[in-house]
Amino acid sequence: QVQLVESGGGLVQAGGSLRLSCAASGFRLSFSVRTMGWYRQAPGKQRELVASITGGGSTNYADSLEGRFTISRDNAKRLVYLQMNSLKPEDTAVYYCVKLEQPPTWGQGTQVTVSS
Repeated sequence: QVQLVESGGGLVQAGGSLRLSCAASGFRLSFSVRTMGWYRQAPGKQRELVASITGGGSTNYADSLEGRFTISRDNAKRLVYLQMNSLKPEDTAVYYCVKLEQPPTWGQGTQVTVSS
């Protein structure tokens, strides 16, 4: 059973940085070939795909991020990262690590709060 556990969220001032981590376990096939991503959900808003990364390292980002976030992975450690720089109050949300291939699997989420 695939399990994803996020960490690294917290409270940060606008302009600051945070790095989220996602520890993956339980993959029947190699984690290294799986496409992984980060979603976020702000209060009263729909979930938004923030970034994704394929097993080969190709990345995609939401246009709204303006290049402030970077997704990466360490296949040997089964970790996925989201480096978030120049954070804005509108980045406040619960961030979820997701295995994007069917069936999708979600972590429990980690709260990121950016104060102005």
